[in-house]
Amino acid sequence: MKIAYLGPEATFTHVAVQSVFTSDEHIAYSSIPVCMDSVAEGEVDLAVVPIENSVEGSVTTTIDYLVHEQPLKMVGEIIIPIRQHLLMSKGQVHRSKDIEVIYSHSHALAQCHTFLHNQYKYTKLEPVSSTSAAAKLVSEQPQECIAAIANEFAAKKYGLEIVASDIHSNSYNHTRFIVLQKEESSVETNYFQKNHTKATFVIMMPENRAGALHQVLSAFAWRQIDLSKIESRPMKTGLGNYFFIIDVVMGYDDVLLPGVKQELESLGFSVEIVGSYSTIQL
Repeated sequence: MKIAYLGPEATFTHVAVQSVFTSDEHIAYSSIPVCMDSVAEGEVDLAVVPIENSVEGSVTTTIDYLVHEQPLKMVGEIIIPIRQHLLMSKGQVHRSKDIEVIYSHSHALAQCHTFLHNQYKYTKLEPVSSTSAAAKLVSEQPQECIAAIANEFAAKKYGLEIVASDIHSNSYNHTRFIVLQKEESSVETNYFQKNHTKATFVIMMPENRAGALHQVLSAFAWRQIDLSKIESRPMKTGLGNYFFIIDVVMGYDDVLLPGVKQELESLGFSVEIVGSYSTIQL
């Protein structure tokens, strides 16, 4: 199988893909939308993209593109611990107190805010497309006193030195990645359990009406269905217009979840099941 992931090599997404899809072909793409497009256009069989971090919250690019632009099916999720390190070119390590610019993904910079505030309060922080791209950028300018925040795989890949380890502010720092395929596809991954443990709903309101969220939650609550996440995102049709994305702690079954769908649709909501899947936690 061909597996697309948010590149370049040695991103945390790449780490997740390498950890699960050990014997498949891994293809890096430059952005989350392009990665998802590659599945829809048949270039690859599956795509793996980040959707949520335990510290910084949802990756809204993934959610919005999945709902508004490229409807794909979630067939699995991978959860990995995130360890962030400060990396420099080996010839610049002795100047680590004088770093001029620190590059990384915006989420990684936010995840390390305590370290950065304490150690590099006046250093310029420059967001780039990924942690691995930051490491690559630093490796290409070995004469500059600059640094990247990335993982140890990026350090090895680009020949950088770790000058400060585990600089993330929160000890429980994990990222959740989703595995996507075409709606009509039925790729057999063999990596995930057949017994699904989660399902994801996207629920849209016909209009902004009072009590709508209560109606949505009630449909799950009286059936005693546990929710692991509920989030609202803009419909992009006007101020105050939102949809809900809800993760349910059970696979899509024959009775309870279809009952939720039918009840909400009878109340005028639009309900899509984005996926029923199992989880691999590393």
